[in-house]
Amino acid sequence: MNTPTASGRTVRLADFPTLTAALDFAATGETGINLHSLRGELVEALTYTALREQAQGLARRLLAVGGVKVGDSVALIAETDGDFVRAFFACQYAGLVPAPLPLPAPLGGREAYIEQIGRMCVSARARILIGPAGMAEWLTQIGDAASLDFASPLSALPQDAGATLPEITPDHACYLQFSSGSTRFPTGVLVTHKALMANAVAITRDGLQVKPEDRAVSWLPLYHDMGLIGFLLSPLTSQMSVDLLPTGAFVRRPLLWLDLISRNGGTIAYSPTFGYELCARRAEAASIEHLDLSRWRSAGLGGDMIRTAPVEAFAERFAAVGFSQKAYVASYGMAEATLALSMAPLGKGLRVEILDIERLERDDLAVTVGADAPRARAFARCGAALPHHQLEVRDADGKPVAERHVGRIFAKGPSLMGGYFEQPEETARVLDADGWLDTGDLGFLIDGEIVITGRAKDLIILNGRNIWPQDLEWTAEREVPGLRSGDVAAFSVPGDAAEEEIVTILVQARGGDADSRAALVETVAGVLRSRHGVETQVKLVGAHALPQTSSGKLSRSKAKAAYLAGAYERA
Repeated sequence: MNTPTASGRTVRLADFPTLTAALDFAATGETGINLHSLRGELVEALTYTALREQAQGLARRLLAVGGVKVGDSVALIAETDGDFVRAFFACQYAGLVPAPLPLPAPLGGREAYIEQIGRMCVSARARILIGPAGMAEWLTQIGDAASLDFASPLSALPQDAGATLPEITPDHACYLQFSSGSTRFPTGVLVTHKALMANAVAITRDGLQVKPEDRAVSWLPLYHDMGLIGFLLSPLTSQMSVDLLPTGAFVRRPLLWLDLISRNGGTIAYSPTFGYELCARRAEAASIEHLDLSRWRSAGLGGDMIRTAPVEAFAERFAAVGFSQKAYVASYGMAEATLALSMAPLGKGLRVEILDIERLERDDLAVTVGADAPRARAFARCGAALPHHQLEVRDADGKPVAERHVGRIFAKGPSLMGGYFEQPEETARVLDADGWLDTGDLGFLIDGEIVITGRAKDLIILNGRNIWPQDLEWTAEREVPGLRSGDVAAFSVPGDAAEEEIVTILVQARGGDADSRAALVETVAGVLRSRHGVETQVKLVGAHALPQTSSGKLSRSKAKAAYLAGAYERA
């Protein structure tokens, strides 16, 4: 039986000094974490009361591992199951620093995964690696390669040796979050209890305005910040019951997510745009009459650039079963800020700015036009900075710009990281002495709200024009028959002449003879030429060939690096 939605006592919204204090309080109620199988069936209902007791017992067993001391890092393979949750909170009580790591990719190779996780363990300075029982042999290999003191499933920990659990303070490290999506090796973001709790307050009290009747539902991976903080830690800090579905279950059967929201009365659930798009596409050939989405009051959008058309299509498709487009909550954040920096106002739905792309590209200026303008695109408003946080847009000289002027986004506030783990030079590159973080994102402010236009590193500069690669990608995916979201990667590469840039488009192609493939290349190039006035070189690659980040987003930087390294020559 699922844990109840009501905790049975007065709700406190993350007003605790540490995550362990938050669990201590949550354990006095009746709510908890409900873990489901790949088929959406309940596997374990783990109350916060039971979690606290089990985590404290496991904490003493962790400290019994030879050579391990308070402050050491523990690498955790983040399966969406009870053992990961128990291990994560055992680390909290033991004063150890958990570093959640990804599961193997569905199409990835064993050797590459073992090498990747081994390097991440070394980067985290981990002494212990814990993972699913089904991966025991893999864990042993990783442990040997990374010279770990312990690398096994949770059940293999030594017995309790009577260790005294340390006192946890707000300044203690809470966890190590690996960022994703860059060409360099993933960088560890060290988050303290103080920073986590500041963000949890901002999310639960100010952003989502959590109520006693709220219940969270998620399929997001627990090694990613939106899954870990948004749908494991934040619900706990407000004593909310949460229903967790494995990411793999959602990928195979996305409507399981909506079924879980429906049958358990979920009110808060988030997804990147592609999650809503995938649900709407599957619903075209599936019955949805049994669903009831009327209680879903906060349908969050985050984790990637928000594409308005798929989000609107989802709202239209599921309106018949109670979904309201007013439930949408566009959000902005990143691991370096724990999670959230801004959230759109509740109950307003997705609010957009329709802009003239030519003025955006040429003048870095957000000029509003009608939806039927020749070159117009909708950008989502992601709300004002959360309380006690600041967002500022600056020009190339680091000076703040006026509203509607596009520039680089900087953030400041109590949720920000102290720095990247054991990488002082990288920390100094993005975090200044006054506590301002260079987010690496581009955008503008309007009425005090932030609008994201793209990543600075992805921007294509062509003959003085600032071209956003997602514009090219979305146009091709929307207008070329047979292409889907995530099938296209756009970037620029150096040409033969000095300062020449060639706009390159990689397109995932699913088979086809030589003529049909040649026709696809011409169609993509023609659409981008007519819609954007850009000459491109189009290269077809295999199905599933484009790299993704740990959160399921396209990694343009990795795609570009692979292209330059010749990885797609035989595609």
